[in-house]
Amino acid sequence: MTPDRFEDHVWKDVVPDDLLEIYAPYTRATSVGPNPALLLIDLYNLAYQGGPVSPLDLQDTYPSSCGIYAHQAIAPTRQLIAAARAAGIPVIYCTGDTAPMAAPKDVSATRRKMSPRRAADFQIWHDFAPQDGDVIIRKQRASIFAGTPLISHLTKLGVQSVIVCGESTSGCVRASCVDAYSNGFKVSLVEECTFDRHELIHKINLFDLHHKYADVMAVDEVVDHLSGISAQAAAAE
Repeated sequence: MTPDRFEDHVWKDVVPDDLLEIYAPYTRATSVGPNPALLLIDLYNLAYQGGPVSPLDLQDTYPSSCGIYAHQAIAPTRQLIAAARAAGIPVIYCTGDTAPMAAPKDVSATRRKMSPRRAADFQIWHDFAPQDGDVIIRKQRASIFAGTPLISHLTKLGVQSVIVCGESTSGCVRASCVDAYSNGFKVSLVEECTFDRHELIHKINLFDLHHKYADVMAVDEVVDHLSGISAQAAAAE
């Protein structure tokens, strides 16, 4: 995307002009970087519990659900994963580590009070079932990079950039994007495939990540880029 469309995203209705002025020095063209991998952050069952309704209405029964926002992101995320597979790029999931005795007591991704962790809650949602050749990273902290073998995997695969999506925008997605950038990877964050439990916190975190650490991009832009990789590979055969 060209610099003149840098702010053409979902946060336009909540970010005031004075904040845009303060963040103006970050304006730039955005793109997917070279040799990408797709990172799917925490697309596990907990995020979808209770169906496509307001997370506020699910708070008492399913406090970890992103409700309608999670379900709205299913179709574009399926589109993104299909494009990544067609392009032949690495597809890497992460989810919570529920193994017994894997961490000290009270270690969790955030300081939020959580119900007891059940392995079934952290299985990947059925719409995004991993396939042979994919990688599943099990993590104990917010970031997919924290205490996991991810960097060694990316190095082995020759990855130079990452395409990121999943949940939550303000939590594990944000932490993963910051760590990816800090470790020298170009980061593209797919807007329609990223979600949180509230639109305001989602939009503000997308805005901040876009300016500081990631290129927030529309799913169609990213799919077009991946289609180009697929076409190049086909032409080389």
